[in-house]
Amino acid sequence: MPKRTRLTTSRTLATTVITLLVAAFLTPAAAQAGPRESRPVYSYDNAVREAVWVDTGLDTDGDGSTDRVAADIVRPREPAQRGRKIPVIMDASPYYSCCGRGNESQKKTYDAAGNVVQAPLFYDNYFVPRGYAFVAVDLSGTNRSDGCVDVGGRSDIQSAKAVVDWLNGRAKAYTTRTGGTRVKAGWTNGRTGMIGKSWDGTIANGVAATGVEGLRTIVPISAISSWYDYYFQQGAPLYDSGPDWLSNYVDSPDARAKCAAVQHKLVDGAPRTGDWTPLWTERNYVKAANKVRASVFLIHGMQDLNVRMKHVGQWWDALGRSGVERKIWLSQTGHVDPFDFRRATWVDTLHRWFDHELLGYDNGIDREPVADIERHPDQWVTSKSWPPRGTDTTTLRPAPGTQPGVGTLGLRKATGSETFTDDPRLGETDWAARIDTPTSDKAGFTTGPLTRDLRLSGSSKVTVTATPSTTTAHLSAVLVDLGPDTIRDYADAAEGITTLTDRTCWGASTPGDSACFKKTAAKTAAVDHTIVSRGWADLGNHASDLRGEPLTPGRAYTITLDLAATDHVVPRGHRLALIVAGTDKDLIDPPSTTPALTLDLSRTLAKVPLVGGAKAFADATAGSRTAPDEATVLDGVRAPSRADRVPGR
Repeated sequence: MPKRTRLTTSRTLATTVITLLVAAFLTPAAAQAGPRESRPVYSYDNAVREAVWVDTGLDTDGDGSTDRVAADIVRPREPAQRGRKIPVIMDASPYYSCCGRGNESQKKTYDAAGNVVQAPLFYDNYFVPRGYAFVAVDLSGTNRSDGCVDVGGRSDIQSAKAVVDWLNGRAKAYTTRTGGTRVKAGWTNGRTGMIGKSWDGTIANGVAATGVEGLRTIVPISAISSWYDYYFQQGAPLYDSGPDWLSNYVDSPDARAKCAAVQHKLVDGAPRTGDWTPLWTERNYVKAANKVRASVFLIHGMQDLNVRMKHVGQWWDALGRSGVERKIWLSQTGHVDPFDFRRATWVDTLHRWFDHELLGYDNGIDREPVADIERHPDQWVTSKSWPPRGTDTTTLRPAPGTQPGVGTLGLRKATGSETFTDDPRLGETDWAARIDTPTSDKAGFTTGPLTRDLRLSGSSKVTVTATPSTTTAHLSAVLVDLGPDTIRDYADAAEGITTLTDRTCWGASTPGDSACFKKTAAKTAAVDHTIVSRGWADLGNHASDLRGEPLTPGRAYTITLDLAATDHVVPRGHRLALIVAGTDKDLIDPPSTTPALTLDLSRTLAKVPLVGGAKAFADATAGSRTAPDEATVLDGVRAPSRADRVPGR
C-alpha cells in the first residue's frame, strides 16, 4: 500500500491529462458509467425462503397483544454472502389464502417448516435472480397474520407500512407468530417498491400516502384511491353491501372469531345512505397525496366497472399537483392485470422501472413518454404527458331536437326541456342502442358525424338541472362514441381477454413454484357504439357531496356529476353523444321511488377535456348533419353484469 501511494503521488498530473484525453474521445455510450439492466445472475433454486412476523403496534383484535403480520420472503442467497444489500419488491394482500392471485388464482403454499414454496405471480421468479428480494405480506386478519381486516383503514395500511419500517430498521419482527426471538432485515438496503392489483394496489396507494421513508415507488394496478368512491358516487350506491361484507369475505377463521367489534364499526361507519362519515375520511388517500414520496406507475382498464376509472382521475391529478413522478398505462380492458393483456412489454417495462427506481440504473425510462394508451385491441399509442398538452376543458351544451328525447350537442346554449322516467330495468347499453329513438327512459343528445377525429383525455363533468316528481332520484350521465368499431369485450366475464392453454415462462422455476403461466389473447366484440365515460349521483346530494337530503317534488335542483377519466378518440364519421338518465342498471342501485325528471336544458351542460379544446370541437362538427337518416338499434357489448363487489384478482 505505501508503494502504491508514492506512485499515485508522482503520477497525479499525468493521470489527470490521460483522463481528460480519454473522456474527450469516448462516445456517449462508452462514457456512460454503471449498468443499465439487472440480469439473472443469482440462483432461484438456492434462494433464501423465510417467514417473519412484524409487529404493527396495533391491537385490532383486542386480545391484549399487538398484532403481528406475516411476511414471507424470497431473496437471493449470494448477495448477503458477499456483503451486498439488496432492494425489495413487496405485494401486501388479503387474498393469499382465501381467494388467490392472478388469472390462475394462485395461493401461497408452504413447506413443512412453514416457509413459502409458491408465492403467487411471477415477481419472485423473475426478480429474485436479478438481485431483488420479494416480500409477500398477509394483511392483518388474513392467512397467517394477527388482527382484523378493516378494509383500507388503519389496520390494513399499517400491516404493510410496518413491514416497510422493519425493512428500514424502524420496527420489530419475530421468527414466529407468538415467540420472542427477534429478527432483523440486515440483508436489505431498505429501498422498497410496492406492487399489486386491486386491493393489493390499493394498499400500495395507502402506504404511499403515509409518506413512509424507504418506500421508493409503487405500482398500483386497478387500485382504489378512496374507498367511499368504491361503494358510492356522490351519494348513489354502487353496491348493495358495504365494507363489512368485504371484511368477512377475506377474514381468516381466527379473525372472524375475534373481530366482531371491528365488523360493527364498519357497519356503523358506512351507512347505506351514502353520506360521508369519518370512516371514509380515514380511507381517502387522495387527500394525503401531498405526503407521497414514492414515484407512481399506475395501470388501469378504462372499462373497469369494479374499481372504476374515477379512482384514476382523482389520484393522478392529486399526485400531479404534489409534484410526484408519475407514469400511466390505460388499457381497453376491464379489471385485468397487464400481465394478461400486454405480457412481454409489461414484464420488460416493469423490469426497467424497478431497475431505475430501486437500483438507480440510468436506463432512460424516466425520459420516455408518460402515458401508454390502448387505442384498439393490442394497438398502443403514447403521450409525452397525460392528459396531453393542448387539452382544454370545453363546454358542450344539449339542445332539443325534432323528437322528444332525441336532441343535439354543440357549443351554443339552448333553451327548452326534456323529460324521462327512471327505469331500473335499463342501463347505459340500452340507452345508447336507442339513442336516435324517442324512449321514455332517457334523454340523448348527439353531434352530427364528425369531419375530423376528436380526442377526449381526462375527466369530464356534467351539470344537470332537474325537477323530480318524487322525493328521491338517482342520475346517470354517459358519454358515448356512436360508430362501428372492434373493441375488447369488457362486459364478458373475463373483461376483455381469453385465457389459452399454452404457457410462457417468466423467470426461474422450482418444483413447487413454476414461472410458466397460461397465455392470453384479446377477446373482442364488433360494436356500433362504445361507452366512453360514466358518472352517477343521488340528486339528494345536490347541495353537498358529503350528505344527501329528501327532495321536494316539483322543485328544480342543480347537481354536477363527476365522470370517470378516459382517453378516447371519436373517429371521423362517428358521433359523440351525451345521455342523461336515471338508474344505470347493475352499475348503481335504484332509488326508493321511481321518479320522472325534467331537465332544464338552459342549465344543463357537459365540460369535456378535448385535445385542441373548443376549436377542435368546432372544426370536427363544422358542416356535419345533426341527425341520422333513420333511427336504428345500435349494437354494443352485452349489458354489464352485476358489478363485482370484490376488488380481487
